[in-house]
Amino acid sequence: MAKGENVSHTPAGKLLKPPEPSFTKPPHQTVLDQKLSVCSKLCFAIGGAPNQVAGSATAFFLQIYLLDVAQINPFQASMVLFIGKAWGAVSDPVVGFFITKSKWTRIGRLMPWMVGCTPFVVVSYFYLWFVPPFTNGRFIWYLGFYCLYQTLITCFHVPYSALTMFLSTDQKERDSATAYRMTMEVLGTLVGAAIQGQIVASAHTLKNCPQHNMSASHLGNGSGAEIVKRIVHSQDFLSHAKEMYMIAAGVIGGVFLICTVVMFLGVKERDDPYISKTEKQIPFHKGFILVMRHGPYLTLTAAFLFISVAIQLVQSNFVLFCTHAVDLRDHFQNIVLTILVSAVVSIPLWQWFLERFGKKKAAFCGITWIMPFTVMLVFIPNLVVAYVVAVSSGLSVAASLLLPWSMLPDVVDDFRLANPYCKGYEAIFYSFYVFFTKFAAGISLGVSTLCLEFAGYDTGACRQPAQVAYTLKLLIGAAPVAFIITGLLILLLYPISEDVRLRNKLCLEELRKQSSISSRTLEDLSNP
Repeated sequence: MAKGENVSHTPAGKLLKPPEPSFTKPPHQTVLDQKLSVCSKLCFAIGGAPNQVAGSATAFFLQIYLLDVAQINPFQASMVLFIGKAWGAVSDPVVGFFITKSKWTRIGRLMPWMVGCTPFVVVSYFYLWFVPPFTNGRFIWYLGFYCLYQTLITCFHVPYSALTMFLSTDQKERDSATAYRMTMEVLGTLVGAAIQGQIVASAHTLKNCPQHNMSASHLGNGSGAEIVKRIVHSQDFLSHAKEMYMIAAGVIGGVFLICTVVMFLGVKERDDPYISKTEKQIPFHKGFILVMRHGPYLTLTAAFLFISVAIQLVQSNFVLFCTHAVDLRDHFQNIVLTILVSAVVSIPLWQWFLERFGKKKAAFCGITWIMPFTVMLVFIPNLVVAYVVAVSSGLSVAASLLLPWSMLPDVVDDFRLANPYCKGYEAIFYSFYVFFTKFAAGISLGVSTLCLEFAGYDTGACRQPAQVAYTLKLLIGAAPVAFIITGLLILLLYPISEDVRLRNKLCLEELRKQSSISSRTLEDLSNP
């Protein structure tokens, strides 16, 4: 556009300035255009599934894989989990920074990130589950590929999360798309646990264990023939386990590719209609300072940081808990599936609840549900109780997944009204939210695995000391309850009630009307 085209001359020869602030509106973008079709919502939701498919497999099985299949010691496993999560956490704001600098392309500003990194995510994920032929360097192998995987999955997840703000400006449509997304992501978590659990279950059943442990500390007990037999049995078991984990990784990698293609073909990224024509994109450091000073964002992030740590503790230690603490190793894969099926079914329930009673009440009602039942499993460890706990826990897992991603767009809208001339801040909100939750989860995973080291965890052994079982009960019961209570107490301070949310919605609709009027005025002045 040539300089001066935004200024028209009146008949008196005076310059007529357009009304300020003037807001751009994408061509032919009407209120009806903000309505998303069911197909668009489904394609958007399917795009988030592969991240959860892979995340579910790593959350439930990576710890026991490193200990019992890759057979690195618990201290090294804790370092892999902690450093990998911390690396992924640091990657989030870095990726967010580069996204804010990205230019708009024919397929959008965020879509190129997701499409471009997908093949590399699949390769790094596969090698994360590959046992190299050497022994001494396995710690470096898994640390390197876990950090690489965390970096690449961040390049996918941060733009995908921010994409919510570019689907529609209508809060109800965004909430609906978020509900579709959470349903599909929980379904993806279910698919990931199902694929990984059913394929690798045979590697962890009791039939692979002889009467005595097969770890190095126990091979010295018995005659020479018995020792050789145990070694052969151990090697056969390890070969079978390695093969099963690689097959599962290949299947999940294929799911990742298919889902990304569906999202690319079915989702249209829209530019922000509230952007002022005169405003400039704020520098990253200034945007970061503004975001970190926004009270609702800090409160929401802190609350769900503690809640997500609790859920992560349960996820990462559940298979070990079933295997070594309560003798449910032959049923763990079905118990995990029960948790996730319950979560999938309950997502529509929580979506209805938050629309009827508000998001804050939904968070309290949904997340507190898990606490008494996890404690019940610790004190009454039998199969029937385990399935009851699985069903009830699924309700809380669904709420913990749905609510933060449904509430975060409300925080972004509140920030937009408080800072009407800011641009390009969405990735900062989403990337640093993921940064804080990942970093806290990495610390909790590292510490929990170190606790197993101090309790005397015997790598590769089928039976563990009593101290290990006691530690796992604490990690499944007492620790998550403490974190959840802390998070809910912080959530009490969250200021965006339903009344505030409605007020923000009305203000944003007024901005949209001003944008429409300004656009039509400029068109009339430029076309006398």
